[in-house]
Amino acid sequence: MNYFILLIGFILLIKGADIFVDGASTIAKKLGIPAVIVGLTIVSLGTSAPELAISLISGINGSNEITIGNVMGSNIFNTLMVLGTTSVVLPLMIKKSTVKSDFFVNTLVTLLLFIFTFDSLFMFNSNIISRLDGFILVLICVAYIIFLIKKSKNISNKDDLEISNELDNSNNKINILHKVILMIIGVAGIIIGGNLVVDSATNIAFSLGMSEKLVGLTIVAIGTSLPELVTSIVAALKGENDIALGNVLGSNIFNILLILGLSSLINPISVSQTLLTDFIYLIFVNILMVGLVFFNKSKEKTLTRLEGFLLIGLYIGYMAYIIIRN
Repeated sequence: MNYFILLIGFILLIKGADIFVDGASTIAKKLGIPAVIVGLTIVSLGTSAPELAISLISGINGSNEITIGNVMGSNIFNTLMVLGTTSVVLPLMIKKSTVKSDFFVNTLVTLLLFIFTFDSLFMFNSNIISRLDGFILVLICVAYIIFLIKKSKNISNKDDLEISNELDNSNNKINILHKVILMIIGVAGIIIGGNLVVDSATNIAFSLGMSEKLVGLTIVAIGTSLPELVTSIVAALKGENDIALGNVLGSNIFNILLILGLSSLINPISVSQTLLTDFIYLIFVNILMVGLVFFNKSKEKTLTRLEGFLLIGLYIGYMAYIIIRN
């Protein structure tokens, strides 16, 4: 039965992502919003819904270690597997000017979270993400959203004039309400499908003798990131590269600022010292991505299939390490 539920979950994920990306990209064109901004906000928040739900429930129940493990595992998966697999399926064209600040924010908030988390390395005797830390993270999240709104207006004025002219005739035919309803249906499919996949895969894993800690670090983290994976691949195949990349960057940023911020406001998060290695690896992965994208001075960067395989290989190596460690 678990295998059947797993199959249904994957079908809902894939179809939901397909509907969601179609609706989001169409609305973006109708309203003149750059696709990368849609990816960084609407799409990334939609695909981060499973992480948010699990983290808030964990926070309310006082099981916050699941939250930090879920966010860490999801961000590593997003960066290595989602971008890696997407670029293997179809080499990913990246416009550096539109995502430079978001790469910087992603790396900066990861470093800030490291400082907040491992207090014992700096001044305190325990590793706790406090309510004050959570408040600061949420405050930065609000500031980042305001920044994205202003950035959207600037990009629209500078870069989207040609697109707007091309769409003048077709825009009148687009029913915004219809597309919004489709997006809601798509998000529902993504969330329900993701939950079915996580629950059934967890049951299968336990039946095969895997420990709870190992399941949390692998299946739960990967399962809650499946929406990002499927959505980014579908977006790339539809030629919406900006949505595919924005989805990953936005999800990683909101996972830290919004999800960990709200969770630690509800209940301070105690972090195991064993996660220090995972944090360092996440920082390394972020710096690696910055190097891959911004190493040369050209205006655009294509994330090639070879680089995609490199990212996937780094994730497989990380999985092998945590399985051996646990």
